[in-house]
Amino acid sequence: MVDCNYSTAAGREEPLGEKKAQSLTGLILAGGAGQRVGNRDKGLLSWRGAPLIEHVRERLNGQVGTVLISCNRNAGVYAGYADQVVSDCRPGFQGPLAGIESAAGLVSSPMLLVVPCDTPLLPIDLGRRLVAALQASPRADIAHARCGGRNHYLCAALRTECLTRLGEFMDGGGRAVRDWFAARQAVCVDFNDPVAFLNINTGTGDQP
Repeated sequence: MVDCNYSTAAGREEPLGEKKAQSLTGLILAGGAGQRVGNRDKGLLSWRGAPLIEHVRERLNGQVGTVLISCNRNAGVYAGYADQVVSDCRPGFQGPLAGIESAAGLVSSPMLLVVPCDTPLLPIDLGRRLVAALQASPRADIAHARCGGRNHYLCAALRTECLTRLGEFMDGGGRAVRDWFAARQAVCVDFNDPVAFLNINTGTGDQP
């Protein structure tokens, strides 16, 4: 089995979130190949004068106690926005599930909030609402966002205990997030602000 590479940000202060935030770890997925943006590192693309990763990191303030970033390049840059960064255990940019799998060993809280690096206007109550849905659905392991009838699978809260089963799914060839979520009896939470899930993936620089 390939080892994952972990890196801790030096000099960062301890998270100051409330007890509810401390029970939730945040994971920003920034490990993709960036095929839609000319193979550039999407999280470092500029939007409204700052890297996308900076916007997403700010949206997680107060929602989580610890922030992890999954990245497969520029780890030193991403370390400035995270408590810890991690690269995929599996080679070859195998998708968001590979990022979640690799970060699993760093999660000590009972739940994990997963978000993509290219959605800079995430709801500031995303974590609270997804966790509430899981608490109301004890048989479900995952709750993800939905807006305007569209599922946003990478805006999700997961019970940490279910992450132990992800490696087996991937070893069997599974790569689709929606397929793994279906196997874990995921529930969806409706949001009514489509702007909050604006996805920046055209690679044209600063956008409105």
